[in-house]
Amino acid sequence: MSLLDRIGIDIGRRLPLEDAITWAAKHGVRHIDIQLDTAANAITSFDEARCTKVRAALDQHGVHLALHTLSAVNVAEYSPYVGEGVEAYLRSYVDIFSKLNAQWIVVHAGYHFGSDKKMRMDAGKERLKRICNHAEKKKAVILLENLNKEPEDAEVHYLAHTLEEWQYYWDIASPAFKLSFTANHAHLVPEGIEGFVNALDFTRVGEVRLADCFANGKEQHLIPGKGNLDFGAMFKLIESKGFCGTYTNAFAKLDDMLSARHYLVDQARAAGVTV
Repeated sequence: MSLLDRIGIDIGRRLPLEDAITWAAKHGVRHIDIQLDTAANAITSFDEARCTKVRAALDQHGVHLALHTLSAVNVAEYSPYVGEGVEAYLRSYVDIFSKLNAQWIVVHAGYHFGSDKKMRMDAGKERLKRICNHAEKKKAVILLENLNKEPEDAEVHYLAHTLEEWQYYWDIASPAFKLSFTANHAHLVPEGIEGFVNALDFTRVGEVRLADCFANGKEQHLIPGKGNLDFGAMFKLIESKGFCGTYTNAFAKLDDMLSARHYLVDQARAAGVTV
């Protein structure tokens, strides 16, 4: 498969799922990523009839679908009742996985408030273990994403934004557990993309997510070329690790993500990557 065909689009909440499939087919996009939290795509709106139609459309157009949970839902929640709600939320994504013929579900490690970091990490890891156990039974695939750093003086901080924090979860022993590597998030911390890539076993990486930003800067999700992430070097490094999976554009508007696919291929080609 060509590199262009391997670069998908994060639809997020921009379109109803059925419209997203049609849009992807029209523009030759082989992979889309969508969130099932609100409005027309609320997970509760997918009955058997709708799921059947979605599966048929995906099959007809040759489009692959990934599900992406909301990072605002704190997977590291430890409060009674609230934690149970978070778990029910994650289980609902696992339960709909096969009904939509999805490829994987992207999840997050949650967030902390400073002094409770260890408690949050422990609670989140145990929850992810249980979700992965449920995913095994449902034959679903869970990808844990490395998230972005927040400003030093922020009250809330995402977990798994540094390599060390992300690695804390890597020993979850489940065949359903893999990783989603967001390159631009790695570009925001001192380890950089190279540090993350060198530490990763790419047989465990289900996708690589892309946007531009500035090294050691703030979360921006810029159009490639608007920041200082060297996409050519990134592709060369990742492809040299044997990665042959999906890249997912996640920034700006749909048209921006669509046109950027060609820019990214050009950057990879210029760096000597076979495209």
